[in-house]
Amino acid sequence: MTSPPSNPSLWWRLSWQLGLVIIAVIGGVIVGLSVYATMVLSPNVAAEREITAAVAAAIARDDQGRLVLRETPQLKALKERNRQLWTVAATTDGASVSFGAIPAPFAGLAPLVHLFESADIRGAAGTDEIASVENVDTDLGEVRVLFGGFADKGWPVLAILAESYPIYGSLIAIALPAIFLTVPRIVRRALAKVSDVARKASQIAPRVHGARLPVSGIPKEVAPLVTAFNGTLGRLEAEFETRERFLIDAAHELRTPIAIMQTRVDGMSDGPERTRLLSDVARLASMAEQLLDFEHSDQTIDVGQSVDIVAVAREVVADLAPFAIAAGYEISFESEAERVARKGDPTALRRAVSNLVRNAIDHGGQRGMITVSASAGAAIEVADQGPGIAVEHRALVFEPFYRVKPKSEGAGLGLSLVKKIVERHGGQVIIRSNATGMRIAIQL
Repeated sequence: MTSPPSNPSLWWRLSWQLGLVIIAVIGGVIVGLSVYATMVLSPNVAAEREITAAVAAAIARDDQGRLVLRETPQLKALKERNRQLWTVAATTDGASVSFGAIPAPFAGLAPLVHLFESADIRGAAGTDEIASVENVDTDLGEVRVLFGGFADKGWPVLAILAESYPIYGSLIAIALPAIFLTVPRIVRRALAKVSDVARKASQIAPRVHGARLPVSGIPKEVAPLVTAFNGTLGRLEAEFETRERFLIDAAHELRTPIAIMQTRVDGMSDGPERTRLLSDVARLASMAEQLLDFEHSDQTIDVGQSVDIVAVAREVVADLAPFAIAAGYEISFESEAERVARKGDPTALRRAVSNLVRNAIDHGGQRGMITVSASAGAAIEVADQGPGIAVEHRALVFEPFYRVKPKSEGAGLGLSLVKKIVERHGGQVIIRSNATGMRIAIQL
């Protein structure tokens, strides 16, 4: 069995995509500036490092103190690759040495090389040659190098990137942590309202009229979804109200024909047929009342009143004792205290306890004792000596219209109504069942 695919994280997707975009922009700016620099700086910029390094390694003084360029392997390889290469190397005191054929337009600069620290020389009349002057540190001290005639000028953009790495390297070192720390936080804050709306959506309870999700502060791209969801809530609420009105009206309307049937059956002569009809009419009346109670339970419960739990249980036992005795049971009432006061709705609680006792009468096996007890901890328990409820049915008996035995009497609303009433009071219903009977407790 394959597990369902997990939903992608919008926060994570936006964070890394925005991070990549910002990194790409920074990279584009660095490359763009480097390209622009190649149009401003000398075309020899890519060759500067190689030739100045070769001259710096080759320059020296002979025994008479004159400047010479030794034929080092590096300088020799440079000359072999660039047959037209020429250069003039000069110290800051005016001493100089050269090799190669210096073009006539630049020949007059040879004695003045020591005056330039850096220069880009081009556009001279009579030549397309481009010459450069660069400063280099050697064993002899500072040396200024004038050169030209380079056949392979290399890649100026790469040379500029190599030269300027301290600048953009520092920029990236600062920008990357900032991007990966700030972008996720910015995205999280932007989606905070969406998370709030999702949390509020999960808290919307059934039968709570007018519940809507807030639209203010929601990103305009998400707002249509929230608006559509609110519209769906409105339509569901309208349909629910229609269903609720129909069930209430139907339950009310059933009372009249049931009362008529009751009257007609009462007028019949005694006999088995009259007894069966009276039982059927009583069942119909009970189902109609349960249906009406079920639909009214969310509208009429007021849990702010003071209720004596002991008195509620005692009254229910007194009211239903004749029915229990007529069905073949004994019934008793026990209490740990004379009075246990709680906040709640006395009518709704009486209805809940009454449904528990009626459930015991209907499913207790028409024998044994039905015991109703009230504890000092605001719990009311109804116990019978019937067959109990199997484990697989215990969680389902609180669902509306669920019946353990499909052909059993009743509408399957009694325990569901009990659970609704108790939950509205902030309590819980506890079932304990075995082969010797069942206990259902209301804990407020």
